[in-house]
Amino acid sequence: MKYPKKIDLHMHTTVSDGTDTPEEILEQVRKAGIDLFAITDHDAIKGCRIIRSALREGDPRFITGVEFSCRDEEGQYHILGYHYDPDAESIRELAQYSHNLRMKKIHMRLEHLETEFGIAFPDEEVERLLALDNPGKPHLALLLVKYGYAQTKEEAMEQYLNRLRIRAEFLKPEQAISGILAGGGIPVLAHPSYGNGDQLILGNDLEIRIARLTEFGLQGLEAFYSGFAPLQRKELLYYAKQYGLFVSAGSDYHGANKLVELGDTGLNTGSYYPEDLRRFLDVILE
Repeated sequence: MKYPKKIDLHMHTTVSDGTDTPEEILEQVRKAGIDLFAITDHDAIKGCRIIRSALREGDPRFITGVEFSCRDEEGQYHILGYHYDPDAESIRELAQYSHNLRMKKIHMRLEHLETEFGIAFPDEEVERLLALDNPGKPHLALLLVKYGYAQTKEEAMEQYLNRLRIRAEFLKPEQAISGILAGGGIPVLAHPSYGNGDQLILGNDLEIRIARLTEFGLQGLEAFYSGFAPLQRKELLYYAKQYGLFVSAGSDYHGANKLVELGDTGLNTGSYYPEDLRRFLDVILE
């Protein structure tokens, strides 16, 4: 098989917390010379439907993607789902369930800001926020910056939003993995060394997490990721080999919301791909 030279299987649109619409991100992918890509919006598959309808002859190869936010008594996880059937009932149910959880949390965070800090946004701002496909902490953080309560999104998170410990329902990793598999997809652990994006998980702690998720049916690790040091990639490639897992590559591009360039995966363009990445490509490109 002739493998694509440049791939990026982790990016976000305005359907979740990116700043590019699905149509805009498709144009960005074309300009970046990416041969294979996936949209992985948080807890949503709407962007994938839009991309599929916007593709034209000669465009880069596209596969369906999603990133589910999960949690259990052992910690937090982001589970990517690839190459699923977007019409599968299990996928649609996961997306709807996750969306409902997000809406509950956003209402709780709005209430928290008002009761704890006396912060209440104008009604029209709240209406726009709640009308988003999947509003979350990043959207609230930007509002806090807009109205002068913080200088940066990071400050808004630290000073206000991260102080609320929500004891709400959550999607468990085994639920996400099971639903992705039932929808014909491939479940992959996103940025494994970074956990939920803020943690640093290495060595024995990382292996315990991978082994546990593999028991649930996890099939891959995102070993190539923007920001990973060579030793982190090496460790993840080792665990992929040990547990018979696929390897994927993604930038986690969010447009202007994150200092990450499209296509920045740490995977050298045109280089010899590791066996476990080639196995993954064999499945999704068949």
